[in-house]
Amino acid sequence: MRALVRKTSTIGASMTAIAVLAACSPDSAAADGPDGKETAVAAGPAAQKGGSEFLSFPAPGRTWKELPGTGGVKYANVRGDLAGSGSYEAFVSFPAGKDNPPHVHSEDLPTVVLKGTFYADIDGRRVQYPAGSYYRLPAGKPHLSGCEKGEDCLLFQYQEDRFDLVPTKTGQ
Repeated sequence: MRALVRKTSTIGASMTAIAVLAACSPDSAAADGPDGKETAVAAGPAAQKGGSEFLSFPAPGRTWKELPGTGGVKYANVRGDLAGSGSYEAFVSFPAGKDNPPHVHSEDLPTVVLKGTFYADIDGRRVQYPAGSYYRLPAGKPHLSGCEKGEDCLLFQYQEDRFDLVPTKTGQ
């Protein structure tokens, strides 16, 4: 049953990621609140019947927090808390040229690259992910990762349980 629940919530998180990406598009429409600013609004009858709510998360409204001990990596939560326990969805900002040490994650880590070029060294092979890329890193997979030099990276990540970065001796 856990696998079914996980699959269902992963689909929900993926749909939220897609909605957030659509909201980042300069051609997207947004709902305005009473003060004329974008705001989160319920999706009418679907929300009243226990369905999903429409979520609007404009860039100027993000609250950024630095992850301690990371050398400038910051996050802005959309749902849950990347630095807490439980599921989350968050924007993550990496300074250009910032490398992570060799590590693994306890949960699968889906990532959408919105700006810059992120990379992952997996099984001795470096793959670059420019803006518009997606990857899903399996739980327990040793790797190195970071943001290439030249432009800061902006990512959107989500996980079912919690975020962690468990250091390893090598990323290979």
